[in-house]
Amino acid sequence: MAQDTTGSTMADEPRGDLTVRTLAMPSDTNANGDIFGGWVLSQMDQAGGIAGVERARGRVVTIAVEAMTFIRPVKVGDVLCVYTEVERVGRTSMKIHIEAWARRFMTNQREKVTDATFTFVAIDDEGRPRPIPRG
Repeated sequence: MAQDTTGSTMADEPRGDLTVRTLAMPSDTNANGDIFGGWVLSQMDQAGGIAGVERARGRVVTIAVEAMTFIRPVKVGDVLCVYTEVERVGRTSMKIHIEAWARRFMTNQREKVTDATFTFVAIDDEGRPRPIPRG
């Protein structure tokens, strides 16, 4: 098992490349004071879009999100770190594994809060699917 900077053991390390890092703010909360799941999902979609554009060398759109389970809540002040890894590339679409981790406010504690696989399609200027360049 890996250790974080506080010396605690962690069951997991993030998978993929750090693609988006942002601060959870009070305006992003629900009535319970937790960050909206939809806000986390949107950050993951943005990160996937960044990774998708880089791989496809052009515009991409999200067409599907596979099962997503929220493991732990995100709180105000946490830094949300979103990691991406292109898993599979087809002719016009690709699957990107996306994980969201929270670096807890004023600590070095890092916890995985959710993950999912997103499917993106490369599109041309008219919004039609286009082939993804190989390699």
